[in-house]
Amino acid sequence: MLKYEVTHRLSTAYHPQTSGQVEVSNRGLKRILERTVGENRASWSDKLDDALWAFRTAYKTPIGCTPYKLVYGKACHLPIELEHKAYWALKHANFDLKTAGDQRKVQLNELSELRDQAYENSLIYKEKTKRIHDAKIKNRVFNVGDQVLLFNSRLKIFSGKLKSRWSGPFTIVQVFPYGTIELS
Repeated sequence: MLKYEVTHRLSTAYHPQTSGQVEVSNRGLKRILERTVGENRASWSDKLDDALWAFRTAYKTPIGCTPYKLVYGKACHLPIELEHKAYWALKHANFDLKTAGDQRKVQLNELSELRDQAYENSLIYKEKTKRIHDAKIKNRVFNVGDQVLLFNSRLKIFSGKLKSRWSGPFTIVQVFPYGTIELS
């Protein structure tokens, strides 16, 4: 953690949604490391720089671009690409100061627009995912006296993998508005 200047902070275990983006990023990094680290898994820290580079330069569907492009406002160029474009790079580096300043202002405006577009893309992606999820939810109508099973969604926190998450049967005593049900 000292090497990469990471401050370790604990998030609430019962609210993983509070760090959803971090969890998604970590899962992507873990997947890259699993593929690149060989039999000796102790060498993962040697491959971390390469894994981070791969993650930052990979296209992300929710934002519609790469994280690298969001930070720097342009696609990344590998050293071999720059070698072939040396003349192009020299030409762009040798602007006079007024032209370079104007060019930089344009680039900063483009970067701001790019980030706004990524934010909008992210919202659209989330709404689309929510629509797909909500379409799969079946609307159930429960009546007093029905026999039902209760699903324990917190079981993963407390006990083993092979224990059933369903308990019951229970009888419905009262049905409240907005889906709340009293069981006995």
